[in-house]
Amino acid sequence: MGKAVFNFDEIVDRRGTDSVKWDGGSVDGVLPMWVADMDFRTAPCVIEALRRRVDHGVFGYEHVPDSYYEAVINWFGRRYGWRMRREWMIYTSGVVPAVSAVIKAMTSPGDKVLVQQPVYNCFFSSIRNNGCTAEDNHLIYADGTYTVDFDDFERRAADPQVKVFLLCNPHNPAGRVWTADELRRMGDICMRHGVFVISDEIHCDITMPGYRYTPFASLSDEFLMHSATCTAPTKTFNIAGTQIANITAADDDVRRRIDKAININEVCDVSPFGVTALQAAYNHGEEWLGALLDYLHANYEFLRTFFAEHMPQLTVTKLEGTYLVWVECSALGKTSKTIVDELLHREKLWLNDADMYGEHERPFVRINIACPRATLEKGLRLFVRYVNGEA
Repeated sequence: MGKAVFNFDEIVDRRGTDSVKWDGGSVDGVLPMWVADMDFRTAPCVIEALRRRVDHGVFGYEHVPDSYYEAVINWFGRRYGWRMRREWMIYTSGVVPAVSAVIKAMTSPGDKVLVQQPVYNCFFSSIRNNGCTAEDNHLIYADGTYTVDFDDFERRAADPQVKVFLLCNPHNPAGRVWTADELRRMGDICMRHGVFVISDEIHCDITMPGYRYTPFASLSDEFLMHSATCTAPTKTFNIAGTQIANITAADDDVRRRIDKAININEVCDVSPFGVTALQAAYNHGEEWLGALLDYLHANYEFLRTFFAEHMPQLTVTKLEGTYLVWVECSALGKTSKTIVDELLHREKLWLNDADMYGEHERPFVRINIACPRATLEKGLRLFVRYVNGEA
């Protein structure tokens, strides 16, 4: 049989489907390139599995079968060499509820949680909602990429109030796929100071050519026993609406504490559609994912070329992982909030501003490139029209 062909150039009309991305804005006719969901149909194997489930017609409370755990274990073992065990896993409705539950399990109100800004905005609400405060080991920005300030990281991890390090691996919005050496250095510092690691690895499958995701917990038994890893197929296969995720924690006591927190937060039940979609994606979706990654990389190269030709005064941060491009806009002489607001109201282009991720030193915007090439080009032409003051 020949290689399957997937049409990522297809324009799928999402307006009128109660999409947060397309129907949740305040400006009519806006082109949304903000929230991290893709404008591609999911893998055909997922659609077919969900169609069969819908055809059954009964959607009661879901029992999660052995085959679900096997699908997760085989995916991470096959692709990343990390052999999980079933007993380490706790399913839940999403990675944000997972992160919140692990914070609840591993901290007390008043504790500090170490983060690396700029970072995913929901980290801040998960920390705050558990009565904790964020301790910022700010990433170092230079030459169009971010690195870790390890001296500052050690100093902050040594604070006895810091109980947890909330790692974003790969990192959103910086676009870094942390190397094994970087992860080891961060992990060694945390182990030295008794800091538990929560690793949000939801973007693990979305990497650019030449970069390889490393599960934090796979690097050593010590890391495995002093961490909890939060994963999901939802970013990879564009199935966030199915509400499914997993927490992997090898230490029995830690896992009991997390399970209690999951039940306190009432996110212990999952949808039959999430269970079905995960198994189809992890068991049969690899060919589709390979084609997706090729398309996303081509979109990134298209964007880089476009900026170089039309907006060379703006810096496109190197994208190693995720489909979220971080663009430094200091040359415009405006705050990121102003840029995003003006783009929305003048050009009807909806991006994310840097402030929501804790980046206040320089104006950045975040652009979601997980869309057909024609949509991406349309958005970039709106951006350049704004930059050139043509509106």
